[in-house]
Amino acid sequence: MIFNRFINRRKLLSNRKLLGRWGERRCEKFLKAQGLKTLARNFSCKTGEIDLVMIDFEGCIVFVEVRTKTDEKFSDVESSITPAKKEKLKSAAKYFIASHNIENRPFRFDIVAIVLGLQGKPQIRHYENAFVP
Repeated sequence: MIFNRFINRRKLLSNRKLLGRWGERRCEKFLKAQGLKTLARNFSCKTGEIDLVMIDFEGCIVFVEVRTKTDEKFSDVESSITPAKKEKLKSAAKYFIASHNIENRPFRFDIVAIVLGLQGKPQIRHYENAFVP
C-alpha cells in the first residue's frame, strides 16, 4: 500500500524518526493551505527546538509544535505536550524573536496533532493559540 508517492505507510509506522519528519512536512503543507508562510523549519538553539516558525496573514509569528503518532491507543497526541516542553518552546521562541529582532511582532503558539492510523487519511487537528506564555 503506497502512501504519498515516495513513502510506504508501513515504513512510517515502523520508523519514528521518519514518521516525525513526514508529520512536519504534512503539517507545513496543511498550514500553508490555510494561508500561513514558512519562516523557519526545525529552529534549534541551546534552550530548545521549534518544529515550524510561520507567519499568518495578519503578520503574527506562529511557533508550531508538531506531534505525529501512529495511533492513539494508549494516549492522545495532545497529552504529550508537557509543561516542561511548553517551557522549552517558550525559551526557544524568546531566543528566535531576539535573534531576528522582531520583538514588536505579535506571536502565538500552535499545536498540530497528526495521527497516521493504519489506513485511510491521516487525522490532523490544529490548535491555534494552544497555550499562552
